Amino acid sequence: MKKTITVIDTFGFLFRSYYALPPLKSKSGFPTGLLTGFMNFIANIGKDFQTDYLVFALDSKGDTFRNEIYEQYKAHRPDVPEDLLKQLPVAIEWIEKMGFQTASKVGFEADDIIASIAYDAKQKDLEVRIVSHDKDLYQLIDDDTVYLFDPIKKVVVNEDKCFSKYGVMPKQFTDYQALLGDSADNVPGVKGVGAKTAEALIKEYGTLENIYENIENIEKARWKNLLDANKDMAFISKELVTLKIDCHAIDDVETFVLPKENPILKIADILSEYDLNRIIDRVNKDGLNYKTKIPKKKEKLVYDSILLDTKEKLFEVLDSIKDDSIVAFDTETTDLDTNRASIVGFSFCFEENKGYYVPIAHNYLGVSNQVSLEDSKKALEKLNGYKLVAQNFKYDYEIIRNNFDLEMNLFADTMIMSWLLNPGSKVGLDSKAKELFDHDMISFKDILKKGENFSNVQIQQACEYACEDALITFKLYNNLLDKFKTTNTYYLFELGQSLEFEFTKVLAYMQQNGIKLDISVLEELKQKNTKHIQELTVEIYELAQCEFNINSPKQLGEILFEKMGLKASKKTKSGYSTNEMVLNKLYNEHKIIPLLLNYREAYKLQSTYIEPLLELAKKSELNRIYTSFLQTGTATGRLSSKNPNLQNIPVKSEAGSLIRSAFIPKDGYSLVGIDYSQIELRLLAHFSKDEALVEAFRNGLDIHKQTAIKIFGEEEASKNRAIAKSINFGLIYGMGSRKLADTLGIQPKEAKTYIESYFKAFKSVKDYLKSIEDSILEEGFVETLLKRKRIFDFESANGMQKAAFLREGVNTKFQGSAADLIKLSMLKIWKKYKTNKDIKMLLQIHDELIFEIKNEKIEEISNDLVNIMENIVELNVPLKVSKNTGKSWQELK
Repeated sequence: MKKTITVIDTFGFLFRSYYALPPLKSKSGFPTGLLTGFMNFIANIGKDFQTDYLVFALDSKGDTFRNEIYEQYKAHRPDVPEDLLKQLPVAIEWIEKMGFQTASKVGFEADDIIASIAYDAKQKDLEVRIVSHDKDLYQLIDDDTVYLFDPIKKVVVNEDKCFSKYGVMPKQFTDYQALLGDSADNVPGVKGVGAKTAEALIKEYGTLENIYENIENIEKARWKNLLDANKDMAFISKELVTLKIDCHAIDDVETFVLPKENPILKIADILSEYDLNRIIDRVNKDGLNYKTKIPKKKEKLVYDSILLDTKEKLFEVLDSIKDDSIVAFDTETTDLDTNRASIVGFSFCFEENKGYYVPIAHNYLGVSNQVSLEDSKKALEKLNGYKLVAQNFKYDYEIIRNNFDLEMNLFADTMIMSWLLNPGSKVGLDSKAKELFDHDMISFKDILKKGENFSNVQIQQACEYACEDALITFKLYNNLLDKFKTTNTYYLFELGQSLEFEFTKVLAYMQQNGIKLDISVLEELKQKNTKHIQELTVEIYELAQCEFNINSPKQLGEILFEKMGLKASKKTKSGYSTNEMVLNKLYNEHKIIPLLLNYREAYKLQSTYIEPLLELAKKSELNRIYTSFLQTGTATGRLSSKNPNLQNIPVKSEAGSLIRSAFIPKDGYSLVGIDYSQIELRLLAHFSKDEALVEAFRNGLDIHKQTAIKIFGEEEASKNRAIAKSINFGLIYGMGSRKLADTLGIQPKEAKTYIESYFKAFKSVKDYLKSIEDSILEEGFVETLLKRKRIFDFESANGMQKAAFLREGVNTKFQGSAADLIKLSMLKIWKKYKTNKDIKMLLQIHDELIFEIKNEKIEEISNDLVNIMENIVELNVPLKVSKNTGKSWQELK
């Protein structure tokens, strides 16, 4: 089930609270209407809605980028009532004192922050609830993942509500607002165009651009004249109302987790001062879904934060460190993006109760002594001689490489150590400090003013913050190392040293390389796809004999199963299911179904891939995009990728093919893809030692054809190869007869017969798969080829969860072992070719590696890569790869 992040339109909500409640006052005469409404909202979290994460979006002071576009933007707003102005800063202060997170950025409005968080959360597969009734946010609504929640009326605002209220879809809302304008924000729009006209134009032409491209076809002369006269203002208006999606990213969603203790308790004394005693009474009465007990007094972590702001102080400490010491190390910078970040300072720790900070590039009026870049580099070179430990070393490695042209060594990464001990646990430094030391770390936002970066932080304050990072990393290393030893899993730490720690450098290298995109291909694809979506929409409306919101599962269900009379699956409270599986079952029942599936694919292609990739490519002079690889992002050990995610582009669909055709090599080079062939099945043969499977792979036979022969006989084998393939892979992923029946479109009884025939043919496989499940139930974990663990919490699991754990455990055995193999290959390839300009390793897509290789060197280098990958380990069966060369990613398939 998806986790939910709730984003509060803070000022919008507070303004509405002020006008919704009577003008209440405290005994001292201070206005409290807004504050009362706000605290009632806080008290109802968990009652009005459930959420996993919460963040308050704030406007920043001063003008925004919109004022540069249009000077009159928000120029005529009325003065805010004095009582409201008095309460606003108090409410904002309470948000932070209660322990909630806020988000803002200079030059942007809260709506832009909300849009950016919503966009980023969607990429992270979170459900997004936006607490607001502001129509400007309607453009963000996406029924599957993003919706508005009106906190006063306590209703959800989804695509249906948007369409029924305005007659346009959320995706069309910016075009609608561009025509209509907005008097509240002084957005001009097209003068003379009202709501009905705007709605009619959008329904006819879809977008503002399309309206102007077809302006000669508009029959009503008045509309045409108005549009002609106000064209510039229309496009300026669209720019004004379109929210930014790149001004705030969720770096660690766990920072937004709901406080465990009731936040209202933290400000109980302050609430009493404002005579808001009813709120406190509610806490004492029903607990408001929180534990209301006062937490036990805890011992404070005591340590010294020592500033080394001269070369002499710095080298005196460095010279005192004994040879072979463990030294925890951390950098402070101006940006989370390593390609843009400049170093501000670094910290280190080699004792239990002392941290040291070296300021390099703090920048504010009256800044005190700092260490020069030249001396800092000498210090880093000296630190490089010790056993360096870091939390998320990949970041620090890239920072030092980019700022000093120096490659730092690594002894251990505490984030990876945490992940190796338990891949399903939280591995962030703040989380670990709380979990293991009951220590609340200094919050980044507490030391940084809005719109500033770390270089603006006062050096003494920066010293305390940075020293804490280094000290906690040092303590964490010792704690985790002790756990490896006491739980008989020291071999996992050794795996970290032989593979996982050094592998962070491989990922940093790939991230720096990036991959080129052909902008013209994407532009053409966008144009064609937009037209295709419009054509499909017209055809769907014709077949349905009415217009409706195609993206609304509720409306679609009513059209298909009530109006058109197609056979539905069970109806739930939220309506009929119209997911892909349901539509595929109805594929031959009506002409509208294939069109709907095509529409969904085209719509997803546009919003998830074409537009975001195009935007990223245009930001780079070389038209290269740079994904970020996450080493600890999955429990199986597979890599994941973000910003953008390049591992989830559809493989088998035409849409995926079109996207891949835009990924190209630089001039004089080609893309080479090398893919492990049937790696999970080879691992099944290796682990199970099944004679028939092992023999088939050793003799280089077509494993799917061999399976088909065993199940269907020699004569029927060829036509049933696809069924055999589904069974071969399905069993590894825990597929039972019912799932196989759904996949193949046959009866469960027939599917069961196939599976039974399979196990008769490959006698050892069934026993081996059962032995994995038995081991998981007994031990509570499963191990991969390299002995990485995945732990399952059976004690707190119900029957359904236990069954899921067993399926995931079997899957991890094979998928996790495949991840081990490709990581070993990547590390070996990187070590050999990292300085070779004729080849760059660009992407890892699970079992496939993609390289950019100089044309003249393709045969020589790619043959060597094949040799490395096929001989990386010795299994009971041979490892095989397939190799493809092309001028686009698509040509590699």
